Amino acid sequence: MTEIIAELEDARLAYPGAGGEVSVLAGIDMRVTAGEILAVTGPSGSGKSSLIALMGGLERPTGGRIDVMGVDMAHADETTRTRLRRRDIGVVFQAYHLVPAMTALQNVALPLVLAGIPDARERAAAMLDRVGLGHRLDHRPTALSGGEQQRAAIARAFIAAPRLILADEPTGNLDQKTGAAIVEVMFDLARSTGAALLLVTHDPALAARCDRRLEIDSGRIAA
Repeated sequence: MTEIIAELEDARLAYPGAGGEVSVLAGIDMRVTAGEILAVTGPSGSGKSSLIALMGGLERPTGGRIDVMGVDMAHADETTRTRLRRRDIGVVFQAYHLVPAMTALQNVALPLVLAGIPDARERAAAMLDRVGLGHRLDHRPTALSGGEQQRAAIARAFIAAPRLILADEPTGNLDQKTGAAIVEVMFDLARSTGAALLLVTHDPALAARCDRRLEIDSGRIAA
């Protein structure tokens, strides 16, 4: 039986507004299983990034149930959610979110350092080499191209061997050729590690390469 990594039932997210409650996600039902690559598509403002925020424990749902690897994300305390993110969830953002004052090596090693793993630097160096940045270990983000920064961000997301990777428009800031190379890196790492990969994208060609596609429109699953 395939392991369920994440399961959402009637998951909702809303914010208070001047004219009343503003619904962002209006009842999402979905599952993510171990080892699958799932594309999440839909127009801007449809709730795709909010879905990632809920699954990563960065936002709390205002209704429904979100279970990620046995953790009830609606009711878990911040310590539990932080521990889950450090150990079992990797996140790749469109804007990279690397620490400017740190080198590529330090950025990638950071999750392991926070977890108290003694060989963090050695493992980070090996991961950077795997994503094609073995020659850029001591460069800070400002000295890296956009593609190189995203490779470092991907290395950081995978460094702790997470079971779930959440990628929010990881190629959105890159040209087509660089974006295609980045996708190959992510797919290779996901396939070789067995991590589930949830990939938010506007690119239909990229979505078509995934194992499954889920379309969100106006906070609901459309297809």
